Amino acid sequence: MIVPWQEIPAATLDNLIEEFVTRDGTDYGEREIATATKVEQVRAQLKRGDAAVVFDDATETVSIFTREQLREAGL
Repeated sequence: MIVPWQEIPAATLDNLIEEFVTRDGTDYGEREIATATKVEQVRAQLKRGDAAVVFDDATETVSIFTREQLREAGL
């Protein structure tokens, strides 16, 4: 189920985005990107509609999916 990010309390959304961007641990890209920068990038994706907050009833977990991932999941 897609959860409107605008309805999530600001502090909760901040924590969700930060957990999402740090979930995989170390960034192995060519150059390191600060966590704060990644958080702002994801926040911008949410605002543009390029990503969405999704609640999974089966696992009772919340995550952030890109538009492509939503299509693949049939959401």
